[in-house]
Amino acid sequence: MNNGNMLLCLSPAWLSKVPSESRPGESSLLVFKAVTFDLGGRTTLEEFAPPRRVTYFTGCFGPCKVQGQSAAELARDLDCPTGGSGELARLLEDKLLTRQLMDQQAHVAVPPTLAFTFKRPLPLRSMSEEQGIRMVELSGREGQDNLLQEEIAAFLQGSAMEPYNQVVVKPSGWRWSGAQAVSFHAKLEQGCILQAVLAFLETLEEEESILLEAFIPTARMVQPGSSDTNNSPCNTSLRPNLAVRICAVVCRSRKDQPLLSKVVCGVGRADKPLKHQATVPQTLESSLQQWGLKDEAHVAAIRLQIKQKSEAAMKAFLDMEAGLSAEQRGGRRAQTDIMGVDFLLSSEDQVLQLVALEMNSQLCLETCAVFESMGRVVGAPAGEVARPLVETMLRRAQCHLMEGKHVLVIGAGGVSKKFVWEAARDYGLKIHLVESDPNHFASQLVQTFIHYDTTDHKRDEEHAQRLVGLVQERGLRLDGCLSYWDDCMVLTALVCEGLGLRCSSPTAMRVAKQKSRTHLHLLRRRKEGARWPSAALYAVPCCHLESHADVERAAGHLSFPGVMKLEYGAGAVGVKLVEDAQQCHLHFDKISRDLRDDSDHPGIGLGWGNTMLLMEYVSGTEHDVDLVVYEGRMLGAFVSDNGPTRVPNFTETAACMPTCLPPDREAQLIRAAYQCCLGCGLTDGVFNVELKLTAAGPKLIEINPRMGGFYLRDWIQEIYGVDIMLASVMVACGVAPLLPARSPPRTHLVGVMCLVSQHLQALKSTASLEMLQALHERGVIRLNLLDDELVSTEYEEPYCNVACASASRSEACLKLLGICQVLGIDSPHYPVTHFLSHFK
Repeated sequence: MNNGNMLLCLSPAWLSKVPSESRPGESSLLVFKAVTFDLGGRTTLEEFAPPRRVTYFTGCFGPCKVQGQSAAELARDLDCPTGGSGELARLLEDKLLTRQLMDQQAHVAVPPTLAFTFKRPLPLRSMSEEQGIRMVELSGREGQDNLLQEEIAAFLQGSAMEPYNQVVVKPSGWRWSGAQAVSFHAKLEQGCILQAVLAFLETLEEEESILLEAFIPTARMVQPGSSDTNNSPCNTSLRPNLAVRICAVVCRSRKDQPLLSKVVCGVGRADKPLKHQATVPQTLESSLQQWGLKDEAHVAAIRLQIKQKSEAAMKAFLDMEAGLSAEQRGGRRAQTDIMGVDFLLSSEDQVLQLVALEMNSQLCLETCAVFESMGRVVGAPAGEVARPLVETMLRRAQCHLMEGKHVLVIGAGGVSKKFVWEAARDYGLKIHLVESDPNHFASQLVQTFIHYDTTDHKRDEEHAQRLVGLVQERGLRLDGCLSYWDDCMVLTALVCEGLGLRCSSPTAMRVAKQKSRTHLHLLRRRKEGARWPSAALYAVPCCHLESHADVERAAGHLSFPGVMKLEYGAGAVGVKLVEDAQQCHLHFDKISRDLRDDSDHPGIGLGWGNTMLLMEYVSGTEHDVDLVVYEGRMLGAFVSDNGPTRVPNFTETAACMPTCLPPDREAQLIRAAYQCCLGCGLTDGVFNVELKLTAAGPKLIEINPRMGGFYLRDWIQEIYGVDIMLASVMVACGVAPLLPARSPPRTHLVGVMCLVSQHLQALKSTASLEMLQALHERGVIRLNLLDDELVSTEYEEPYCNVACASASRSEACLKLLGICQVLGIDSPHYPVTHFLSHFK
């Protein structure tokens, strides 16, 4: 995933802090020596001259260790992102603090607890509500015996302690993490309990505490065959009762959402404390089976509980952390990216219940690492526990690299591209926008707005020269230049060429922009020798049309049915299925009359002219492949499926992601898309490739030499955690994006398009914008607004996309169908059931 860029420093002497050039008062971290890793697992000790600059730092911030102290000092006040700090580790290792957060904020069950402290930890001082935890502040060490005795007696005799027979006394605080200073007592031994508390009181420091808590027994299960154990020659009644300690590792993921990455367990005797280092880790399923629980549904329910409660626990900690100052966190960029949560499985009223014991910074992670290390011997998958963390590290490091980059964007696009300006602000990009409309809403959202009319794209060479001159006159020092708007891709390539910035060549962009030229160019490559199947296999016979004579000639060369479309069109505007030459002539006349230039329908490529093409119709399912390509190397590929289009105009109706296809067919699409892009010369950028999948393999529809439009950026980010908008900026700035290795999708999304011509009444009532936005905010739907006007025209584009997410595609389809029926989107004239029929 990150070949050569993940560095392990075994000594603080291998790093050095220097004053930050961009952030006064902060430091940059430089690496002089480190262990590097390649994709094959080989490690190398390397020295760097000049030293390498750190873009993300994490380490062992644990207490009372020389390494922890060194890592904490190195992490403090860095200008780069850090995954933790000494200050945050102190909070995370404070059992009282984390238990209060789990009890009051996450609503996760914890043991009934009585806490004695001299001074509440700062984050606890605003908490007044007490549920399962009572906190007593002491005025000093001396003369506290009576107060302690009264509080202990009241606690032990309280209703919360009725189900329990034993208690645990232990200290809480940074110094005590990992210490063995824990004692167990029968509930009736109040004198021994008091003495244990007094003994800890002698050594207690400010903001530390003493915890008296219930010893939670593991729920007892009936062992298989227990009814006849007395008659068995192998009497299982001698087997001790078992306790299961559940270890969950949770990572911070995109949008600061917790994500469970791994669960392992330790099994031991129920009458003895279970410690991480004193148990051999194993899977949850094996542990529950040993314990007598084999029903798959019950095991799945317990796993779901672990996920929900561990993620809720981390969310409570992250929310608390977000309220701290930079100084309290240990730096402006310091945050907790990974933690462990320990659970016991208890029972209450014959119902299994998870009880959270503590959060920790390292113990659960170390336990899971030991488990994965053991599993390699038998071929178990490795890296599961660290994968979400590494994704977060890469995301934060890459965002840090892009902060402050100056990027020229040519063409603002419409409402559907509004997210570009919001994301650019969030990433800290300095956007300099070139746009034809002087009143465009994006003019107020960018660093520099350059009004320049680029609508006549037949003069792109002239426009490019003038824009290069304007950039130089303004003294803009650009790191990259790109466009998200179809019409401006060739112009962007010409400007990049003039400024010496990274982009695919203008020739490649011209080939991709003109649809017939794309296919004919690839067909001509059939004669070229290649080890892989030639890209010509994916091209479809077609003809360029400028006159009725061209139409007649094309009708004589191509097979019907065929598809007519604008050469430079977008959004399926002007596309039509034709059955014979007469229909071709009629459609050619109509388009020539209705869509002459950009003023007739802005944004669909009429600035390039209204010439057309005729191509043979290809049957099969329709798919989009969004590719990230850098220096000709494919770094990422994302496949989505489209539902049946509305013939004869081929307007998009529905889509789903991830694809329904089996891996071999998905691989065919990705290979075809990649070969077609390379075949046209597209070597750098994020490209959207539309294909049909036939029984004989993929066939190309068209290449959009820019990032996928409509909902695609949003969906890819939600499902795979990859922002193709950021990836496109990185490529433009000459930085190779490091994308996560292929991993299971986080959710399934299925969506339908809403058209004003079909849904005007609903969009003004049951499915109004206010209603859709409210449902989006509540997480019921996922809304992508594509237009801001409820105007029905003959050549229309979608108004919005409404989608539903679920753990499975079938569930997402059912949810979406129900929503569409309630909102009035589904109708006999717009049968959503039919549009979703491909997604099986």
